[in-house]
Amino acid sequence: MASPTLRPLATPSLLLPSVVEKRRPLSPSPGLEETWEGELSGFEQGNRAKSVDLNHVIKLLEEPESSTTEEQLQVLEKVAKRYRYGILLNDIAQISKILNLCAERSHIDIVFIEPTCEILKLYGLPFSKKKLSDEVTYAKEVQEAISQLGCLMRVPCSQVRIQICKSIINFYHAEPPKKEFQVYQPVSANYKKHMVELGGLAETLVLSLTLVENQLTEKLWIIKTLQHLSISETNCQLMMKAQAPIRLCSHLNDVDPTGQLLFRSSEILWNLLENTSRNEIIDQLNNLECVQALKEAFTHLLLHSSRHYDRQLRNDILVIATLVAQNPGTPMIETGFAKQLILFATFTEVKSHNPLVKGLKITSSYEDFELKKLLLNMLTVLANDLCSVQLLHEGKVILALFYYLKPNEKTGSVGMSAAQFEELQLLAIATLATVAPLLVEDYMTNYGNTRLLMFLEWCLSNDILKKTTSKYEEDAIVLEIQTDVFLILSNLCENNTHRKELFGWDGIDILIPFLKMDAKKLYSGLGHNRLLFSALDCLWCCVLGCIILEDYFLEREGIFTLLDLLMLDQKNVCNLVLGLLVEFCDNPKTVSHINAWRGRKGQTAASMLINLWRQEEEDMGVKHDKVGKIVDTKKPLMSQFQKTQEVIPMPANCPTIAIMDVAENMRAKIYCIICKLGFENLPGLTTKDFVTLAIIRRYFDFKVGEVWSEICAELKKENFKPVTPDPEVLQVVIEAFENVGKMVLSLQTEMLESQKYQEIQEEEKCYAKIHSLHKQREMVSKSWENFLTRTSNYEALKQAKRLQEKSIEISRSKVKSFKATLHPTDIKGLNTTIASGRLVTVESTPSELTGGPLADTDLALKKLPIRGGALKSIKEVKVIESFKKGSVSVK
Repeated sequence: MASPTLRPLATPSLLLPSVVEKRRPLSPSPGLEETWEGELSGFEQGNRAKSVDLNHVIKLLEEPESSTTEEQLQVLEKVAKRYRYGILLNDIAQISKILNLCAERSHIDIVFIEPTCEILKLYGLPFSKKKLSDEVTYAKEVQEAISQLGCLMRVPCSQVRIQICKSIINFYHAEPPKKEFQVYQPVSANYKKHMVELGGLAETLVLSLTLVENQLTEKLWIIKTLQHLSISETNCQLMMKAQAPIRLCSHLNDVDPTGQLLFRSSEILWNLLENTSRNEIIDQLNNLECVQALKEAFTHLLLHSSRHYDRQLRNDILVIATLVAQNPGTPMIETGFAKQLILFATFTEVKSHNPLVKGLKITSSYEDFELKKLLLNMLTVLANDLCSVQLLHEGKVILALFYYLKPNEKTGSVGMSAAQFEELQLLAIATLATVAPLLVEDYMTNYGNTRLLMFLEWCLSNDILKKTTSKYEEDAIVLEIQTDVFLILSNLCENNTHRKELFGWDGIDILIPFLKMDAKKLYSGLGHNRLLFSALDCLWCCVLGCIILEDYFLEREGIFTLLDLLMLDQKNVCNLVLGLLVEFCDNPKTVSHINAWRGRKGQTAASMLINLWRQEEEDMGVKHDKVGKIVDTKKPLMSQFQKTQEVIPMPANCPTIAIMDVAENMRAKIYCIICKLGFENLPGLTTKDFVTLAIIRRYFDFKVGEVWSEICAELKKENFKPVTPDPEVLQVVIEAFENVGKMVLSLQTEMLESQKYQEIQEEEKCYAKIHSLHKQREMVSKSWENFLTRTSNYEALKQAKRLQEKSIEISRSKVKSFKATLHPTDIKGLNTTIASGRLVTVESTPSELTGGPLADTDLALKKLPIRGGALKSIKEVKVIESFKKGSVSVK
């Protein structure tokens, strides 16, 4: 449905034709006579209400000559009385028709104004339905009836307009229907609000503001109504269509003793900013009239506000002005608003004789502290417009910002706490970083470098930079101060060796703990990630390039710290750290530190770098087979993104896709570092690492081949035919680089085959060892079986004894000396078949059954406390004198 527009009141038949055509006809009624209905009606419970024939009322108002004015007023009174508890949805079309007729008659006779207002009050009451489907069935009628309320703002009557606003506001603050008078079911809570959105009422009310420019009361009621409507995103979009921002902002400073106009208008602007396109609102406010209105409103509130409410409103107006000032071409200078804002931002730090700030004070209240922050932020916004540079110079902005680059010796100057002063220090540093490049002469005149270095020295002496390295709960403001200080140091020391020397060893001692930050803190949300990046940037700008500081950084195991950061597996951090390592590798002492580093599970730096290469190529979609070998020997480094890009002829000074790829990933940095380490004798590498290393080693050749391929493709794309020798040269060059890919693939295959051969050799050794163990076990098992046979079979024992004696006899010398004495080699009467000695251990029977080898010896008899084994069943042992002869007395 098209949004409604304000139009002059027409005849009743033209106001709501669709409503009249679609309404449901009621049963015939006997004129104006009152009849008692047999059922409950009129929303009264327990009482019988008198019904009114709405069709007859409409006919009576359409034909005023058929009845007197008194009769018409009486009928309208009965209509208002009958629906005093709310309107039924099936009657809304007829009620809307009656309302329009009354509004038409009010032009002719003012006595119809009161009935018109009474019927308007009915719209503010709860709507009811007979059936659950009535909300959908009569949605079109309700939508058009509510939309018509906005069109009735054309009625030149203050009482009618105000009543329309009151009824609409009741849509959002209506009281629930009283149960004692409730017969029909009320509509859902948001039904009316949804109908307001569909009916485009918000747009109509914005347009109606032009009708009441000189009527303050009516204007305030309309703006109050729009304030309620602006909580809806749909209504805000309708209001934007009617250019609500410019209509409201241009009248912010209209005469209003109550102060509601400015407050409610700013509230509507805030709701529009939150619910619609911010850029569209700023475009509407980007004109001389609106900026002038914002200037006057802000200045008046700043100079004359004393209440908490006024200070909040002042800050809201300044935020809106800041958003408008961000738009290029905003007339901030033409209206004088920029000059006033610079004055208000600096008058507490730089004394001014301007009468505007005479007697003006910034208190310690929260609203005034927020005002100070907003004014400092406005300086940054104004600095984006080069036309404001002269105003910033005249306002001595640089000197005012330097006021905060000092110790907070006393807070009584502006009544701020230490925490508030530190926050303003942070904002001042950030503002200075934006404004100083535009006001270099002012910066140098006020000894900017000296002030910054002295401020940094004070920070170091008072641990502002050091304390977060030992605390787990840091303040976000402190972290931002540290981040900004590191960025300022980076800007000061970059490309200046003398300033790097001033940074010195103390600076490195402070910097390294920030590089060793706990990885868990990077996700805390307080700003540790920004602090880490600023610290790495400070390392790059303040240390690299100064040999003395580089050597000291190496002595402090700084390379180990950087390699530890690579273990975080965060691409942004890894990319920056790899760049630092490439720069540090120019120092000949760096390589030994990299080779000495060990990570988790003894991982070496070379292994970690090769693993990073594999991860990077996996993310880029570079194709390799399962074991990491090259798949495409023509373009082994090409990513998935490069393959999808078409070749576009580029000027000679523009980088191609192959060249841009060098800067967009980490492969080039990894290649440079490994080149410094050398490709031979790298410790801790596996066969898979060597396969990847073969690709890394030829990275430069592969990349040059990609560039030559692009050259050929561009020539073909441009339909350029070189002279005969040139195509031959191009073909030779491309084939040479393809051969490099084939050579690398062959080398990778050889490595993998060598690994496979070694694995087979190791497997065979393992199998041989297992076979030997099994054979030994078989021999032991066979020996044990023979032993058991000799102990359990007497004939086998004798046979073994004969074999033993025969073996001993054979082993004796056949030549006997005349004087030689022969000694026997065995013990007579011993029934064993093993080499005899003084001690014999028999293991045929478990010791827990026999009580041990000494169970039947003299030693066992002496140890009476022993329990178990052979002595377990002996209750008492008594040794007698004949013990030596072997007799034992047992009880």
